[in-house]
Amino acid sequence: MPVTESRYDDVDEIYRSYQNGISRTKLSYEFIYVLDGEYPDVYEKLRRLRAQGEPIRIIKLARSFGEATALNVGFQNAHGDIILTLPAYEQVKGDDLPRLMQALESSDMIIARRWPRTDSTFNRIQSSIFNALQRAITKFPAHDLGCGVRVLKREVAAELHVYGEQHRFLPLLAHRLGFKVRELDAAQSPKDAFRRVHRLSEYLRRIIDLLTAFFLVRFTKKPLRFFGTVGFAAFMIGALATLWLVIERGFFDVPLGNRPMLVIAALFMVLGIQIIAIGLLGELLIFTHAGEIKEYFVEETIND
Repeated sequence: MPVTESRYDDVDEIYRSYQNGISRTKLSYEFIYVLDGEYPDVYEKLRRLRAQGEPIRIIKLARSFGEATALNVGFQNAHGDIILTLPAYEQVKGDDLPRLMQALESSDMIIARRWPRTDSTFNRIQSSIFNALQRAITKFPAHDLGCGVRVLKREVAAELHVYGEQHRFLPLLAHRLGFKVRELDAAQSPKDAFRRVHRLSEYLRRIIDLLTAFFLVRFTKKPLRFFGTVGFAAFMIGALATLWLVIERGFFDVPLGNRPMLVIAALFMVLGIQIIAIGLLGELLIFTHAGEIKEYFVEETIND
């Protein structure tokens, strides 16, 4: 459970809600709290809960490294066959956790979809826009990637390593490797109803993250397909414009000295060549490190 923001001072109440739900599964369990930075109040409350005999392990990072790093640390320190990722605040009601964990029997990862949504209209609109863009760009049929409640098998966590802001796309990355990923509805918690208004830079980063996910899913081992297509299109625009200008000059005696289109056409041709060159460099890098790149998961091997 990565703790990445300081407003979660009711950590003991949130823990009880999650713990009550998980205890109904009759499975042995342990809570791993990864404190991503300085949270003295949260730290002390967790220490008190641990002193009371609660199955809690606390991992405190030296400074804030981001939620993706916190998740990686949690995965590395988890010992169970089933791993449940939980946000530091209550996104779904704890009573739904056993149902999500039971559904893992026929899948490799279960992601929760907060439904029906009970938070503000503004939250629902921006979430719908983000997830619609995600589905259009990556073709992954998820409706609530912003929900951090996910159940996954240990082998899934072992194959995934997220960095930057890729924690939001954990199910997408698992799906890319061939794991069976399902989305199930879960009742949204009233504690998840606070209004989320981000700075403009945050929305810009989300768009960039979507583009990153697009490249990771579609062009990890074939960057020239993307850069080559874009570069060739730019080059052809410049080449056709240049050809038209030459025809006008040669057959219609139209002067070129005062035509800014000539400069623009030349720039398009140069830009196209540069974009294609970037794709070629990407191909060379991938060819050099192809043996280190794994984009599959072996589900079963049968030896006769």
